[in-house]
Amino acid sequence: MAVSTVERSPTSPMAEIETPVPPLNNGDRLTRAEFERIYSAHPEIKKAELIEGVVYMPSPARYREHGKPHFDAIVWIGTYIAATPGSEGSDNATLRLDLENEPQPDALLRLTPESGGGSSVGEDGYLEGAPELILEVSASSASYDLNQKKRVYARNGVPEYIVYLAYEKRVIWHILRDGVYEEQQPDKNGVLRGEQFPGLWLLPDALLAGDLSRMLKTLEQGLDSQEHKTFCAALARRRKEAK
Repeated sequence: MAVSTVERSPTSPMAEIETPVPPLNNGDRLTRAEFERIYSAHPEIKKAELIEGVVYMPSPARYREHGKPHFDAIVWIGTYIAATPGSEGSDNATLRLDLENEPQPDALLRLTPESGGGSSVGEDGYLEGAPELILEVSASSASYDLNQKKRVYARNGVPEYIVYLAYEKRVIWHILRDGVYEEQQPDKNGVLRGEQFPGLWLLPDALLAGDLSRMLKTLEQGLDSQEHKTFCAALARRRKEAK
């Protein structure tokens, strides 16, 4: 059944006519308010993003190139959250960044406001502001994830941005420094470590190989580290002070 709005007929002020809400299309240029109105009116649309005022609607996701690494990344983030009180995550949740940008990141990791986080949940349930870490599963470096979207995340102050490049078999972990993303380099053991979440260790070779067991073993080492214990204690103090 088509979604519609009701308008007055110009020939008869008392008469009402139904005007269908048009669907979203790739390349549409909309304000954030227009984008949200149309998106909400079409529940059959499962994923759409507004980047720099332009609508992007990803094609169907393949299992090996998107579905599995996305799932593995969610397990990785979820395991960290379970061991880190004061942190939260989401999967494909709409994110309001500014008036022209409303992405739907594949995954994100954030601190709650009581723990010093930079994002919050609005009254209508949407996440607003810059979460501490965003992860996207992308086809290649030519996609908008590493171009338009990367610039938007940097401009809005997202501190860390991870991109899994399916066809190029690479994982890039960006750290925001002085408004520009720099690529984080692995340590001598090939492990990537972020700055916002101490103990969040990633073995990119394991993620690329789909080896969830080996990836989680590396994360467990990070969770057992002194830096993670110190971080958790600091988060507990922040939450106590915020009460």
